Amino acid sequence: MTKGMFATPSRRRTLMGAGAALALPAILRPRAAAAADTIKIGFVAPQTGPVAAFGEPTGFVLDRVKKALANGLSVGGQVYNVEILARDSQSSASRASDLAADLINTDNVDLLLATATPDTTNPVADQAETNQVPCITNDCPWQSYFFGRKGDPKVGFTWTYHFFWGLEDVEAAYIAMWDTVSTNKVVGGLFPNDADGNAWGNPGFGFPGVLPTRGYKMVDPGRFQPFSSDFTAQITAFKAANCEIVTGVLVPPDFATFWTQAGQQGFTPKIATIGKALLFPSAVAALGPRANDLSTEIWWSPQHPFKSGLTGVSSAALCHDYTVATGKPWTQPLGYTYSLFEVALDVLKRAKSKSANDILASIVATDYQSIVGPVKWTGVPVKNVCKMPLVAGQWHVAPGSETLTIVENKTAPAIPVGGSLALL
Repeated sequence: MTKGMFATPSRRRTLMGAGAALALPAILRPRAAAAADTIKIGFVAPQTGPVAAFGEPTGFVLDRVKKALANGLSVGGQVYNVEILARDSQSSASRASDLAADLINTDNVDLLLATATPDTTNPVADQAETNQVPCITNDCPWQSYFFGRKGDPKVGFTWTYHFFWGLEDVEAAYIAMWDTVSTNKVVGGLFPNDADGNAWGNPGFGFPGVLPTRGYKMVDPGRFQPFSSDFTAQITAFKAANCEIVTGVLVPPDFATFWTQAGQQGFTPKIATIGKALLFPSAVAALGPRANDLSTEIWWSPQHPFKSGLTGVSSAALCHDYTVATGKPWTQPLGYTYSLFEVALDVLKRAKSKSANDILASIVATDYQSIVGPVKWTGVPVKNVCKMPLVAGQWHVAPGSETLTIVENKTAPAIPVGGSLALL
Protein backbone atom coordinates (compact mmCIF):
# COMPACT_ATOMS: atom_id res chain seq x y z
CA MET A 1 0.00 0.00 0.00
CA THR A 2 1.45 3.37 -0.98
CA LYS A 3 1.30 6.07 1.66
CA GLY A 4 -1.58 8.44 1.09
CA MET A 5 -3.22 6.13 -1.46
CA PHE A 6 -6.65 7.15 -2.72
CA ALA A 7 -8.90 4.26 -3.69
CA THR A 8 -11.88 4.37 -6.00
CA PRO A 9 -14.58 1.70 -6.20
CA SER A 10 -14.28 -0.88 -8.97
CA ARG A 11 -17.96 -1.64 -8.81
CA ARG A 12 -20.93 -1.12 -6.56
CA ARG A 13 -21.61 -4.04 -4.25
CA THR A 14 -25.02 -5.57 -4.79
CA LEU A 15 -27.24 -8.21 -3.15
CA MET A 16 -28.32 -7.58 0.46
CA GLY A 17 -25.19 -6.87 2.49
CA ALA A 18 -26.11 -3.25 3.13
CA GLY A 19 -29.54 -4.17 4.40
CA ALA A 20 -28.05 -6.78 6.71
CA ALA A 21 -25.83 -4.12 8.23
CA LEU A 22 -28.86 -2.18 9.34
CA ALA A 23 -30.34 -5.16 11.11
CA LEU A 24 -27.23 -6.51 12.86
CA PRO A 25 -25.45 -4.37 15.51
CA ALA A 26 -21.71 -3.95 15.15
CA ILE A 27 -21.03 -5.83 18.38
CA LEU A 28 -22.47 -8.99 16.79
CA ARG A 29 -21.39 -8.48 13.20
CA PRO A 30 -18.09 -10.07 12.07
CA ARG A 31 -15.81 -7.52 10.43
CA ALA A 32 -12.82 -8.08 8.21
CA ALA A 33 -9.45 -7.37 9.79
CA ALA A 34 -7.95 -4.07 8.63
CA ALA A 35 -4.29 -3.81 7.65
CA ALA A 36 -2.31 -3.06 10.78
CA ASP A 37 -0.38 -0.21 9.16
CA THR A 38 -3.34 1.46 7.39
CA ILE A 39 -6.13 3.81 8.44
CA LYS A 40 -9.15 3.84 6.16
CA ILE A 41 -11.34 6.91 5.76
CA GLY A 42 -14.63 6.52 3.90
CA PHE A 43 -15.98 9.61 2.15
CA VAL A 44 -19.41 9.98 0.52
CA ALA A 45 -20.46 13.04 -1.53
CA PRO A 46 -22.64 13.71 -4.58
CA GLN A 47 -20.47 14.01 -7.68
CA THR A 48 -23.21 13.28 -10.22
CA GLY A 49 -26.96 13.88 -10.23
CA PRO A 50 -29.09 16.96 -9.44
CA VAL A 51 -26.87 18.25 -6.61
CA ALA A 52 -23.54 17.30 -8.20
CA ALA A 53 -22.38 20.92 -7.90
CA PHE A 54 -21.91 20.31 -4.17
CA GLY A 55 -19.33 17.65 -4.98
CA GLU A 56 -17.50 19.58 -7.69
CA PRO A 57 -14.46 20.42 -5.49
CA THR A 58 -13.95 16.78 -4.42
CA GLY A 59 -11.12 15.90 -6.80
CA PHE A 60 -9.18 19.06 -6.02
CA VAL A 61 -9.57 18.60 -2.26
CA LEU A 62 -8.60 14.92 -2.35
CA ASP A 63 -5.46 15.80 -4.30
CA ARG A 64 -4.51 18.40 -1.67
CA VAL A 65 -5.14 15.99 1.18
CA LYS A 66 -3.15 13.28 -0.59
CA LYS A 67 -0.13 15.58 -0.70
CA ALA A 68 -0.52 16.38 3.00
CA LEU A 69 -0.50 12.64 3.73
CA ALA A 70 2.47 11.78 1.54
CA ASN A 71 4.54 10.72 4.55
CA GLY A 72 1.69 9.01 6.36
CA LEU A 73 -0.09 10.05 9.54
CA SER A 74 1.03 9.60 13.13
CA VAL A 75 -1.70 8.24 15.40
CA GLY A 76 -0.95 7.21 18.97
CA GLY A 77 2.78 7.18 18.29
CA GLN A 78 2.53 4.97 15.19
CA VAL A 79 2.81 6.17 11.59
CA TYR A 80 0.04 4.84 9.35
CA ASN A 81 -0.65 4.84 5.66
CA VAL A 82 -3.97 6.54 4.96
CA GLU A 83 -6.39 5.16 2.40
CA ILE A 84 -9.32 7.38 1.44
CA LEU A 85 -12.20 5.59 -0.23
CA ALA A 86 -14.24 8.24 -2.06
CA ARG A 87 -17.74 7.32 -3.19
CA ASP A 88 -20.31 9.13 -5.35
CA SER A 89 -23.81 9.17 -3.85
CA GLN A 90 -25.21 10.21 -7.26
CA SER A 91 -27.44 12.65 -5.32
CA SER A 92 -29.44 9.68 -4.00
CA ALA A 93 -30.18 9.12 -0.31
CA SER A 94 -30.68 5.38 -0.77
CA ARG A 95 -27.40 5.04 -2.64
CA ALA A 96 -25.61 7.08 0.03
CA SER A 97 -26.92 4.65 2.63
CA ASP A 98 -25.82 1.63 0.60
CA LEU A 99 -22.37 3.10 0.03
CA ALA A 100 -21.93 3.86 3.72
CA ALA A 101 -22.93 0.28 4.60
CA ASP A 102 -20.40 -1.04 2.08
CA LEU A 103 -17.65 1.18 3.46
CA ILE A 104 -18.39 -0.09 6.96
CA ASN A 105 -19.01 -3.77 6.28
CA THR A 106 -16.82 -4.53 3.28
CA ASP A 107 -14.06 -1.93 3.46
CA ASN A 108 -13.91 -1.77 7.27
CA VAL A 109 -13.28 1.98 7.43
CA ASP A 110 -12.01 3.51 10.65
CA LEU A 111 -13.70 6.88 10.12
CA LEU A 112 -16.64 7.86 7.92
CA LEU A 113 -17.09 11.32 6.36
CA ALA A 114 -19.95 12.78 4.31
CA THR A 115 -20.93 16.17 2.97
CA ALA A 116 -23.54 18.00 0.93
CA THR A 117 -27.26 18.16 1.75
CA PRO A 118 -29.26 15.89 4.07
CA ASP A 119 -29.74 13.41 1.23
CA THR A 120 -26.11 12.46 1.78
CA THR A 121 -25.23 13.39 5.35
CA ASN A 122 -28.25 11.81 7.02
CA PRO A 123 -28.23 8.29 5.55
CA VAL A 124 -24.44 8.07 5.95
CA ALA A 125 -24.62 9.22 9.56
CA ASP A 126 -27.50 6.82 10.26
CA GLN A 127 -25.42 3.89 9.01
CA ALA A 128 -22.48 5.01 11.13
CA GLU A 129 -24.65 5.36 14.22
CA THR A 130 -26.23 1.94 13.72
CA ASN A 131 -22.89 0.26 13.16
CA GLN A 132 -20.93 2.18 15.82
CA VAL A 133 -18.43 3.81 13.47
CA PRO A 134 -17.12 7.35 14.14
CA CYS A 135 -18.57 9.80 11.61
CA ILE A 136 -18.17 13.51 10.85
CA THR A 137 -20.37 15.41 8.39
CA ASN A 138 -21.02 18.99 7.23
CA ASP A 139 -22.78 21.06 4.56
CA CYS A 140 -26.34 20.57 5.79
CA PRO A 141 -28.30 22.90 8.12
CA TRP A 142 -28.12 21.37 11.55
CA GLN A 143 -31.88 21.06 12.01
CA SER A 144 -32.14 19.17 8.69
CA TYR A 145 -29.37 16.89 9.92
CA PHE A 146 -30.39 16.42 13.55
CA PHE A 147 -34.18 16.47 13.43
CA GLY A 148 -34.18 14.94 9.95
CA ARG A 149 -32.60 11.91 11.64
CA LYS A 150 -35.22 12.03 14.43
CA GLY A 151 -32.64 13.19 16.95
CA ASP A 152 -33.69 13.85 20.55
CA PRO A 153 -31.97 17.00 21.94
CA LYS A 154 -32.01 15.47 25.43
CA VAL A 155 -30.02 12.44 24.25
CA GLY A 156 -28.34 13.21 20.93
CA PHE A 157 -26.33 10.65 19.01
CA THR A 158 -23.25 8.71 20.09
CA TRP A 159 -21.09 8.16 17.01
CA THR A 160 -22.03 10.96 14.62
CA TYR A 161 -20.99 14.64 14.72
CA HIS A 162 -21.74 17.56 12.42
CA PHE A 163 -20.56 21.15 11.83
CA PHE A 164 -22.55 23.73 9.86
CA TRP A 165 -24.94 26.61 10.46
CA GLY A 166 -28.62 26.35 11.41
CA LEU A 167 -31.96 27.73 10.32
CA GLU A 168 -31.80 30.41 13.00
CA ASP A 169 -28.63 31.67 11.30
CA VAL A 170 -30.00 31.70 7.76
CA GLU A 171 -33.24 33.31 8.99
CA ALA A 172 -31.28 36.01 10.81
CA ALA A 173 -29.04 36.65 7.80
CA TYR A 174 -31.92 36.83 5.32
CA ILE A 175 -34.05 39.09 7.52
CA ALA A 176 -31.13 41.42 8.28
CA MET A 177 -30.53 41.72 4.53
CA TRP A 178 -34.22 42.32 3.73
CA ASP A 179 -34.46 44.94 6.47
CA THR A 180 -32.02 47.17 4.57
CA VAL A 181 -34.53 47.88 1.76
CA SER A 182 -38.17 48.92 1.51
CA THR A 183 -40.77 46.21 0.79
CA ASN A 184 -44.28 45.32 1.96
CA LYS A 185 -42.66 42.47 3.97
CA VAL A 186 -44.88 39.79 2.43
CA VAL A 187 -42.77 36.68 1.77
CA GLY A 188 -43.66 33.71 -0.44
CA GLY A 189 -42.17 30.40 0.63
CA LEU A 190 -40.91 27.62 -1.65
CA PHE A 191 -40.41 24.52 0.49
CA PRO A 192 -40.11 21.06 -1.12
CA ASN A 193 -41.20 17.86 0.56
CA ASP A 194 -37.70 16.77 1.56
CA ALA A 195 -35.51 17.06 4.66
CA ASP A 196 -34.40 20.62 3.86
CA GLY A 197 -37.83 21.85 2.79
CA ASN A 198 -39.58 20.37 5.80
CA ALA A 199 -37.04 21.97 8.13
CA TRP A 200 -37.06 25.40 6.45
CA GLY A 201 -40.87 25.30 6.29
CA ASN A 202 -41.34 24.03 9.86
CA PRO A 203 -44.07 26.11 11.57
CA GLY A 204 -42.00 26.23 14.75
CA PHE A 205 -38.31 26.81 14.04
CA GLY A 206 -38.62 27.35 10.27
CA PHE A 207 -39.42 30.51 8.32
CA PRO A 208 -43.23 30.32 8.82
CA GLY A 209 -42.78 30.46 12.58
CA VAL A 210 -40.01 33.05 12.72
CA LEU A 211 -40.96 35.66 10.10
CA PRO A 212 -44.11 36.93 11.88
CA THR A 213 -42.02 37.68 14.98
CA ARG A 214 -39.84 39.98 12.85
CA GLY A 215 -42.67 41.89 11.20
CA TYR A 216 -42.95 39.79 8.03
CA LYS A 217 -45.95 37.87 6.68
CA MET A 218 -45.33 34.34 5.41
CA VAL A 219 -47.31 32.95 2.47
CA ASP A 220 -46.73 29.20 2.42
CA PRO A 221 -48.67 27.30 -0.29
CA GLY A 222 -47.52 23.96 1.14
CA ARG A 223 -44.93 21.38 0.22
CA PHE A 224 -44.23 20.42 -3.37
CA GLN A 225 -42.47 17.34 -4.67
CA PRO A 226 -38.82 17.84 -5.66
CA PHE A 227 -38.21 18.11 -9.41
CA SER A 228 -41.67 19.50 -10.07
CA SER A 229 -42.43 20.67 -13.58
CA ASP A 230 -45.21 23.13 -12.75
CA PHE A 231 -45.11 25.92 -10.14
CA THR A 232 -48.32 27.62 -11.28
CA ALA A 233 -50.04 27.02 -7.92
CA GLN A 234 -47.23 28.68 -5.99
CA ILE A 235 -46.92 31.59 -8.41
CA THR A 236 -50.68 32.17 -8.33
CA ALA A 237 -50.67 32.23 -4.51
CA PHE A 238 -47.73 34.65 -4.41
CA LYS A 239 -49.34 37.01 -6.93
CA ALA A 240 -52.66 36.96 -5.06
CA ALA A 241 -50.91 37.89 -1.80
CA ASN A 242 -48.73 40.52 -3.51
CA CYS A 243 -45.52 38.87 -2.28
CA GLU A 244 -42.61 41.22 -2.83
CA ILE A 245 -40.10 38.71 -1.44
CA VAL A 246 -39.63 35.05 -2.34
CA THR A 247 -37.51 32.64 -0.35
CA GLY A 248 -37.04 28.91 -0.03
CA VAL A 249 -34.61 26.04 -0.41
CA LEU A 250 -34.58 24.33 -3.81
CA VAL A 251 -32.23 22.28 -5.94
CA PRO A 252 -31.01 24.24 -8.99
CA PRO A 253 -33.32 22.52 -11.53
CA ASP A 254 -36.41 23.34 -9.44
CA PHE A 255 -35.53 26.99 -9.02
CA ALA A 256 -34.73 27.29 -12.72
CA THR A 257 -38.21 25.94 -13.52
CA PHE A 258 -39.88 28.22 -10.98
CA TRP A 259 -38.00 31.35 -12.06
CA THR A 260 -38.72 30.76 -15.75
CA GLN A 261 -42.42 30.21 -15.09
CA ALA A 262 -42.56 33.23 -12.75
CA GLY A 263 -41.31 35.42 -15.60
CA GLN A 264 -43.75 33.88 -18.04
CA GLN A 265 -46.67 34.42 -15.66
CA GLY A 266 -45.77 38.00 -14.76
CA PHE A 267 -44.66 37.45 -11.17
CA THR A 268 -41.94 40.02 -10.44
CA PRO A 269 -40.91 40.17 -6.76
CA LYS A 270 -38.51 42.80 -5.49
CA ILE A 271 -36.29 40.22 -3.80
CA ALA A 272 -35.64 36.54 -4.42
CA THR A 273 -33.41 34.96 -1.78
CA ILE A 274 -33.02 31.24 -2.35
CA GLY A 275 -31.02 28.67 -0.45
CA LYS A 276 -29.16 25.79 -2.13
CA ALA A 277 -30.06 26.60 -5.77
CA LEU A 278 -28.11 29.89 -5.94
CA LEU A 279 -24.89 28.76 -4.30
CA PHE A 280 -23.06 27.93 -7.52
CA PRO A 281 -21.77 30.13 -10.37
CA SER A 282 -22.70 27.44 -12.90
CA ALA A 283 -26.33 27.33 -11.73
CA VAL A 284 -26.54 31.13 -11.75
CA ALA A 285 -24.99 31.35 -15.22
CA ALA A 286 -27.58 28.90 -16.52
CA LEU A 287 -30.35 31.33 -15.54
CA GLY A 288 -28.96 34.02 -17.85
CA PRO A 289 -29.53 37.76 -17.31
CA ARG A 290 -32.53 37.14 -15.01
CA ALA A 291 -30.10 35.87 -12.38
CA ASN A 292 -28.79 39.37 -11.78
CA ASP A 293 -29.44 40.57 -8.20
CA LEU A 294 -30.75 37.22 -6.95
CA SER A 295 -29.56 36.63 -3.38
CA THR A 296 -28.60 33.72 -1.17
CA GLU A 297 -26.71 32.72 1.97
CA ILE A 298 -22.91 32.65 2.00
CA TRP A 299 -21.27 30.00 4.17
CA TRP A 300 -17.73 30.56 2.93
CA SER A 301 -15.88 32.83 0.51
CA PRO A 302 -12.45 34.33 -0.26
CA GLN A 303 -13.36 37.11 2.16
CA HIS A 304 -13.74 34.79 5.15
CA PRO A 305 -10.86 35.56 7.55
CA PHE A 306 -9.92 31.95 8.29
CA LYS A 307 -7.03 29.73 7.33
CA SER A 308 -6.35 26.00 7.42
CA GLY A 309 -4.87 24.51 10.55
CA LEU A 310 -3.62 21.67 8.33
CA THR A 311 -1.67 23.58 5.68
CA GLY A 312 -1.93 27.24 6.71
CA VAL A 313 -3.62 28.20 3.42
CA SER A 314 -6.05 31.12 3.70
CA SER A 315 -9.58 31.19 2.34
CA ALA A 316 -8.55 33.61 -0.42
CA ALA A 317 -5.51 31.51 -1.35
CA LEU A 318 -7.51 28.27 -1.47
CA CYS A 319 -10.03 29.90 -3.84
CA HIS A 320 -7.20 31.18 -6.02
CA ASP A 321 -5.46 27.80 -6.09
CA TYR A 322 -8.71 26.06 -7.00
CA THR A 323 -9.33 28.37 -9.95
CA VAL A 324 -5.76 28.01 -11.19
CA ALA A 325 -5.87 24.20 -10.90
CA THR A 326 -9.33 23.64 -12.38
CA GLY A 327 -10.07 26.67 -14.52
CA LYS A 328 -13.35 27.04 -12.65
CA PRO A 329 -14.59 29.72 -10.24
CA TRP A 330 -14.50 28.95 -6.52
CA THR A 331 -17.66 27.56 -4.94
CA GLN A 332 -18.82 27.54 -1.34
CA PRO A 333 -18.58 23.75 -0.85
CA LEU A 334 -14.84 24.00 -1.56
CA GLY A 335 -14.15 25.36 1.92
CA TYR A 336 -16.42 22.87 3.65
CA THR A 337 -15.12 19.81 1.80
CA TYR A 338 -11.58 20.93 2.60
CA SER A 339 -12.47 21.58 6.25
CA LEU A 340 -14.07 18.15 6.60
CA PHE A 341 -10.72 16.50 5.90
CA GLU A 342 -8.87 19.05 8.03
CA VAL A 343 -11.02 18.18 11.01
CA ALA A 344 -10.82 14.44 10.30
CA LEU A 345 -7.02 14.46 10.18
CA ASP A 346 -6.83 16.59 13.34
CA VAL A 347 -9.09 14.06 15.06
CA LEU A 348 -6.90 11.15 13.98
CA LYS A 349 -3.67 12.89 14.99
CA ARG A 350 -5.02 13.39 18.52
CA ALA A 351 -6.50 9.92 18.92
CA LYS A 352 -4.72 7.55 21.32
CA SER A 353 -5.10 4.76 18.79
CA LYS A 354 -7.06 3.87 15.65
CA SER A 355 -9.75 2.09 17.69
CA ALA A 356 -13.32 3.31 17.20
CA ASN A 357 -13.65 4.39 20.83
CA ASP A 358 -10.40 6.39 20.77
CA ILE A 359 -11.34 8.12 17.51
CA LEU A 360 -14.76 8.95 18.95
CA ALA A 361 -13.17 10.40 22.11
CA SER A 362 -10.95 12.56 19.93
CA ILE A 363 -13.94 13.84 17.95
CA VAL A 364 -15.71 14.85 21.15
CA ALA A 365 -12.58 16.70 22.38
CA THR A 366 -12.08 18.64 19.12
CA ASP A 367 -11.04 22.31 19.42
CA TYR A 368 -9.74 23.18 15.98
CA GLN A 369 -9.30 26.29 13.84
CA SER A 370 -10.39 25.35 10.32
CA ILE A 371 -10.61 27.22 7.04
CA VAL A 372 -14.37 27.72 7.63
CA GLY A 373 -14.01 28.79 11.26
CA PRO A 374 -13.51 27.20 14.71
CA VAL A 375 -14.85 23.68 15.21
CA LYS A 376 -15.66 22.61 18.77
CA TRP A 377 -18.57 20.47 19.97
CA THR A 378 -19.76 22.20 23.13
CA GLY A 379 -23.28 20.79 23.42
CA VAL A 380 -24.82 23.98 22.02
CA PRO A 381 -27.28 23.90 20.29
CA VAL A 382 -27.24 20.09 20.73
CA LYS A 383 -24.60 17.54 21.66
CA ASN A 384 -23.63 16.54 18.13
CA VAL A 385 -23.63 19.92 16.36
CA CYS A 386 -21.09 22.74 16.07
CA LYS A 387 -22.49 25.92 14.53
CA MET A 388 -20.51 27.85 11.91
CA PRO A 389 -20.70 31.54 10.81
CA LEU A 390 -23.08 32.64 8.06
CA VAL A 391 -23.68 35.84 6.08
CA ALA A 392 -25.81 36.75 3.04
CA GLY A 393 -24.95 37.96 -0.44
CA GLN A 394 -26.16 38.91 -3.89
CA TRP A 395 -25.21 37.85 -7.39
CA HIS A 396 -24.08 40.41 -9.96
CA VAL A 397 -24.26 38.93 -13.43
CA ALA A 398 -22.65 40.19 -16.63
CA PRO A 399 -21.96 38.28 -19.86
CA GLY A 400 -19.49 35.55 -18.95
CA SER A 401 -19.17 36.72 -15.36
CA GLU A 402 -20.99 35.86 -12.13
CA THR A 403 -19.86 37.57 -8.92
CA LEU A 404 -21.24 36.85 -5.46
CA THR A 405 -20.92 39.84 -3.12
CA ILE A 406 -21.44 39.79 0.65
CA VAL A 407 -24.12 42.37 1.48
CA GLU A 408 -25.02 41.45 5.09
CA ASN A 409 -22.74 40.58 7.98
CA LYS A 410 -24.65 41.45 11.15
CA THR A 411 -24.77 37.74 11.87
CA ALA A 412 -20.95 37.45 11.56
CA PRO A 413 -19.28 40.90 11.76
CA ALA A 414 -15.76 39.52 11.32
CA ILE A 415 -16.62 38.69 7.70
CA PRO A 416 -16.48 41.95 5.66
CA VAL A 417 -19.25 43.13 3.36
CA GLY A 418 -18.57 44.20 -0.21
CA GLY A 419 -21.77 46.04 -1.08
CA SER A 420 -25.45 46.55 -0.25
CA LEU A 421 -28.61 44.76 -1.35
CA ALA A 422 -30.16 45.97 -4.62
CA LEU A 423 -33.79 45.27 -5.57
CA LEU A 424 -34.57 43.12 -8.61
